Amino acid sequence: MQFAEAYSHHNGRDQWAQRELDEWLTDVFQKPDLAVGPGSTTAIRDHVKSELAAEGWPFDVKIDQSFDLTVFGVKDDLSFHLQTGNASRAPYDLLKLQYLWSIRRIEAAALALPTKLAANRIGSNIASFERIMSELRLFDRTITVPIFLIGFE
Repeated sequence: MQFAEAYSHHNGRDQWAQRELDEWLTDVFQKPDLAVGPGSTTAIRDHVKSELAAEGWPFDVKIDQSFDLTVFGVKDDLSFHLQTGNASRAPYDLLKLQYLWSIRRIEAAALALPTKLAANRIGSNIASFERIMSELRLFDRTITVPIFLIGFE
């Protein structure tokens, strides 16, 4: 697995850079011995989780105590989410991140997804970096949370 590209929605990358976490986060996706393909999503999630855990990130954080809705992690005023599954889940992830921002629990978020090439290797109808990047551009005035979008392959 390797970091492939990034997109900064509403200056999301700048928010991570101000905290000196942008390069650290892209480096999380530099794992050459981890092949992205069928059946690799558990290994990808485990690797990312271990990297974030080493920096003290809590996982499966509820966005509201009254609901069983979670994001991958929240630390201080940042949220991180990883999507390696069905494409229909990614817009829902954006909604959860937007909610956290709207209630002022976070100042910025990061969302990591496989590139279209990597998503095709993983399986069919997998969320991809390119698709979410284009949807963020379309919904620019709806999804207003600053997001550092990360593509890996």
